[in-house]
Amino acid sequence: MKRITAMLVITLASFVAAGSALAQDPGVQANVPFDFTVGNKLLPPGTYTIVPADYGVILIQSLDKRHSVFTTTRPDAHASDYDSKLIFTKYGDQYFLSEVLCPAASVNVALPMSKQEARVRVQEAMVSSSTHVLVAMK
Repeated sequence: MKRITAMLVITLASFVAAGSALAQDPGVQANVPFDFTVGNKLLPPGTYTIVPADYGVILIQSLDKRHSVFTTTRPDAHASDYDSKLIFTKYGDQYFLSEVLCPAASVNVALPMSKQEARVRVQEAMVSSSTHVLVAMK
């Protein structure tokens, strides 16, 4: 199978440092402007808090606490000392969270590819290529 060439598309979004609710837990908030998948869970657009929950695990939760998901992670070799961002892989019109890079909150991790993403990746490889989408943090 041919290798999928990834293009980088930068999507700026509002990011703010974690508020007083996160004073005891390091974390960040991100405004994600599209539906996205973490593991096998589809999350709607909105503001999400990303918090380390345990070694190798992060919690991604909507600001209104109606949507949340725990996911396993692994250290990310692409970690940056300065830039904070979420990186999504896009297949067609589906976005999958693949990396969380936020040095200020000590969260520089990659998320494992879910079975759902692997299936979509194979399907998309037959018709087009994937795209990586960055959501920058301030």
